Amino acid sequence: MTERAPSGAGSGKVTSIDVAQRAGVSQSAVSRVFTPGASVSKKMAARVRAAADDLGYRPNVLARSLITGRSRIIGLVVAYLDNPFYPDALEKLSEALQAKGYHILIFMAGNSGDDVDSVIHDLMDYQVDGIITASINLSGELTDRCRAARLPVVLFNRGIEGSGLSAVTSANRVGGAKVADALLDAGHGRIATISGWMGASTGRDRRDGFVAALTARGASLHAEADGMFNRHTAADAARAMMESPTPPDAIFVGNDHMALSVMDTLRHQMGVDVPGDVSIIGYDDVPMAAWPSYALTTLRQPVNRMVEATIDTLLDEIETGRAPGTRIEIEGELIPRTSARLTKGLTP
Repeated sequence: MTERAPSGAGSGKVTSIDVAQRAGVSQSAVSRVFTPGASVSKKMAARVRAAADDLGYRPNVLARSLITGRSRIIGLVVAYLDNPFYPDALEKLSEALQAKGYHILIFMAGNSGDDVDSVIHDLMDYQVDGIITASINLSGELTDRCRAARLPVVLFNRGIEGSGLSAVTSANRVGGAKVADALLDAGHGRIATISGWMGASTGRDRRDGFVAALTARGASLHAEADGMFNRHTAADAARAMMESPTPPDAIFVGNDHMALSVMDTLRHQMGVDVPGDVSIIGYDDVPMAAWPSYALTTLRQPVNRMVEATIDTLLDEIETGRAPGTRIEIEGELIPRTSARLTKGLTP
C-alpha cells in the first residue's frame, strides 16, 4: 500500500515498508493497524500511527479493495426523510457501521420505482459490499439483479413479500394490536384509524394488527382512511372524520409524522380538544412526540435494537455468504402521554 510522499521527500512514495521500519514492526503489523476490525494492541497501533504521521503515510483504500475484493462501503438508501424517524435511524446506522470499519454512501430516492432502481444501479457501480434500504420498495427485477450479483440487501423498517430479501422491522401487527387494546380498555367506542400507506408493509401491518385486535374483542372500526404517510393527506382525513355527524372519539394514526399534523389541524384549525374530544395515538416515538406541546401517546419503535439487528444481519451475509431471507420483528412498547385518554395503569 503506497500513498503520498512525506514533506521534503521529493517525488518518492511512502510505503508501508517505510512505516514498518520507522516503527520497528513488521509490514503485516502496519497492514493490521490500517485494516478496520483487525486485531492489534493499542500500544502497537499507537506506535505505527505515530510513525505514519511522521512520514506522511496514508493507506491506499482503493488498492486494498482491489486486493481483497471488498470496498468496505455500505450503501444506505432512503426515500422518506420528511419523517423524523428516518434521520435519527440513519444517523444510528451510519455511526454503528463506521464503528465496524465501514464507509457509508447515503443516497436519496424518490417514490417512483424507476428512481429507486436508478439509485441501486449507481450503488452497484460503486462496488458497495452491501445495501440497506429504508422506506422504499424494490422491483422484482432489481431484487433478482442484486441476488445474481451476490450483493446483500437488508430492508430496514419495511418488508417486501416474496422478495427473498432480509428485513428488520418492529413488530408492527403486535404494535397495532397494543394500541387497539389500550383504546378499548379506556372505554373508547368510536375508534378510527388513519393508516400509513397501504402499499407498504408497515402501513398494512399496523392497520391489520389494529383491526384484528378490535375484531377479537367484538369491536369494529368507526372510520378509516389511508394517510399515505403524508402529513397533508392525514390532516385532511382527520378533518373529514371530525366534521362527520358522528365523529370518532379516538384515532390511531399510522406514524408520528402524520399524527403530529393531525393534532395541529384538530387543535389549531378546528378547535377540537385533544384528548377531551378525541384521543390521538401515533407510532414511532420520534423526539418531537415527547415535546410538551404535543405529548403524543405513541407506540415506540425500538430503533436501537432494529439498527443492531440490521447491521448484524447485513454483515453476516457479507462475511459468511449466508443466503438472505432473515425476517426479524422486534416488539416495541406503548408510551402513554397526554394526547390520549387511557386507563390509570397507562397514564404517564
